[in-house]
This record gives sequence, C-alpha cells and structure tokens, in this order.
Amino acid sequence: MILVDLPRFFVLPCLFIIGCCIGSFLNVCIHRFPSRHRLIDQLKSLNSHGSGCPKCSVAIRWYDNVPLFGWLLLRGRCRNCRLPISPRYPLVELLTGILFVALFQLEMPSNFWGTVDPGGLYTPDGPQNLTTFWPAPVWLHVRYALHIAMICCLIVATFIDLELWIIPDGSTVPMMLLALLVAGTFGQAWIVPVWFQDASVVSTLRSLAPDWMKVLLFSWDSLPFAIAFPHLHGFLVSAAGLIVGGGVVWVVRILGAWVLKREAMGFGDVVLMAMVGSVIGWQPVLVVFFLAPIPAISVAVLSLIFRRRDEIPYGPWLSLATFLLLAAWKTIWPFAERIFDMGPFVLLMGLFMFVMLFVSLHLSQIVRKLLGFRAADPGAEPVDDGIPVIYPSDRSDPGAGQWDRPLWPGQRAGQGLAGYSRWRHGRND
Repeated sequence: MILVDLPRFFVLPCLFIIGCCIGSFLNVCIHRFPSRHRLIDQLKSLNSHGSGCPKCSVAIRWYDNVPLFGWLLLRGRCRNCRLPISPRYPLVELLTGILFVALFQLEMPSNFWGTVDPGGLYTPDGPQNLTTFWPAPVWLHVRYALHIAMICCLIVATFIDLELWIIPDGSTVPMMLLALLVAGTFGQAWIVPVWFQDASVVSTLRSLAPDWMKVLLFSWDSLPFAIAFPHLHGFLVSAAGLIVGGGVVWVVRILGAWVLKREAMGFGDVVLMAMVGSVIGWQPVLVVFFLAPIPAISVAVLSLIFRRRDEIPYGPWLSLATFLLLAAWKTIWPFAERIFDMGPFVLLMGLFMFVMLFVSLHLSQIVRKLLGFRAADPGAEPVDDGIPVIYPSDRSDPGAGQWDRPLWPGQRAGQGLAGYSRWRHGRND
C-alpha cells in the first residue's frame, strides 16, 4: 500500500485535490440526472456530450474546468456570453475535497502497522478480528473508499433534493449494487458484524420475559461465523443494511399515507436509506434514521417562521445524519451499542415503536380535528395550518406549493394525477 508509507502532510493535500476533481464530476451528475427519468438514461447522460454554456452553447475550455480556480478566474461568468455561473459548482468541489480529507482523518488510524484501536470506527467486534484474512492497511483503505463513494452519492442526492425535491436513482442505485459487490468480495468492509449481543443482558431479559417470549430471545454471536465465512458474512451485513434501511422508511411511508392521507416519506428517501444501509450495515443505519429528525425538525420550524413554508426535503438531513454518525462514531455508538446488545429484544422494540408511531399519528389527527384543522385531502388545495411537516423527497404532486408550470405528461400520469391536472388546469401536463 503506497499510502501507508507516505506522511499525512503529503497524503491529505493529495486527497483534497482528488476530492475537488471528483466534485467537478459530481456537478455533472447534479446537473444531468434530473433531466432523465430512467436509471439507464441518467447514467448514459454522463457521457452524452461535453460541458458547455446553456445560453451560447460554447464548449467550456479545459483550463476553465479546473476545480475551484476555473470559476474564480472566470469570476463566476461564461467566458463568451458572460452568463452567470452558479456558485454551487465551486461549493460542491470544495465540499467534496474537504470531506475526502475529513473522512480519512476520522477513519484512518495513525499507525497502520500497529493496532487499529485509534481508528475512528473501531469496535471490539470489528473487522480487525479477522486476522487471517486481509491485513489492516488493505481493508481499512477499502472501507474508506466505500464510505467516501457513499458520501459522493449523498452529495449528489442532497443538492438535487434541495433544488428539485427529487432523488434520482442514478445517485443511489449504482452505489447500492457496488456496496453489495464490495462487501461480498472483500469481506471486511463492515463496521459492526451482522449480529451481536451481550449474553448477560439477553439472559437477564429471558429470565424476566413471559414464556411465549423466551423462545424469541435466542443467543447467537456472529463473529465466529464471520471468521469462518468472511465473504458470506460481509454480503449479509450489506444485504441486511439494505433491507432494514429501506424497510423502516417504507413502513413509515405506508403508515403515514394510511393515517395522514398524504405521503409522509418519499420513495426516493426509501432508496436513499437502502443505499446507506448497504454500506454501513443495519445497526448504524437505524441510528441514522433516528438522528435525521433532529436537524430536520429544526430546519422545518425555521422554514415555517421565515419562509412561511411547512414543507422541506428530507434527503439532505438523512445525508447529514449519515456523515455525523461516521464523524462522531466514538461518541454516538457507545450509547446505541447498549440497545443492540439486547439482541432479539431489539426486534420486539422495533415492532413496539411502529405500533406507537401508528397510534401517535392517529392521535395527531384527532388533535388536529379538535383544534379545527380539517383532515388532509389528496385532491384538495394545500392548506397552511401552521404545523411544520417534513415533506418527502418524491412528492405525490410535484406542483404542490409552487407556481403552476408545465411538466412532462407522463410524470403526472404515472402518479395517477393526470385526471386531476386536466380538471384543475385544463391540460394534460
């Protein structure tokens, strides 16, 4: 490993430059993905034509494409027609470069040939126990590369979601498939094993549980299984993360639509969380799921106060929560680990929480009726009742809360809104 023998004062600037260059490519993804509907068309669009000015169609010169400096030298305008260039371009490049460096500092231990304990994502049951498989410098770099690839996808999804309130499959599905492939091939790209528990905690819970529940409180340590079958275990970690990450958001989406008569979470958020789970595993992705509402609710309240809007895209806050989990792993994980140490009882807790969510949604509807707010109607005009709502990334009506504008006809037809659009606007878009 070349990077192992190089000092960090050399490695980190190189990573920043590489990150800025990749950030330039991410800008292309952010610009082109939303213009295509199918995944294959989104991926083809990346190589469909060269970069050029949307007004004068003049191709951008190579020295104007230099990350950060190109935009600064042009002073944010096209060299030919002086059309303003969005500051989003250098912002994405700078952000990507910073995250390349930050994640390397957070995940990589200072002594590669010693123990991996100083590493930011260290856990006692981590991949370092597979001593007869890959050496630490190899799997640490593979895991870092997998995580930084996920961060790049989250950057694309975040900026598109902030602008258009959609999350294209091009920013999530390829990374999901890559995570499954890498996890199964290398077998040591995981953070925590597919299953772990504290035997003493499970034994105590079994002694207190009723007879019908004792059968469910089984005891299994997957670490010996991971040592014996590293490739299969790595794939199971990724697959379980994909299913749980997407599944919890899907359940919330179904319950919210059933009770609130509107989308509580968009399907883009479902796929986004499935992608995150396929990279970091099912236990960490559940922590992300519970971290995301903290910044999201705060922003929703601020949006209501200052912009008089009670809707925000949720994908950016799922992305932020994912990075915060990796960045503050040593602080967050010890608290979360105590819950997962309960083993099978976690599954029962999850079922109980979904039941409580269903009950709380019904109670919120009852409170709304008592306060005089009418129930949500999918075909009615949006009503600003002063209550902040975290709105899904893929809205059932893309025109909700916006000025009327023409849309691709198949977009409303695919959502079952073509008849309503013809009745409201007198046309088929």
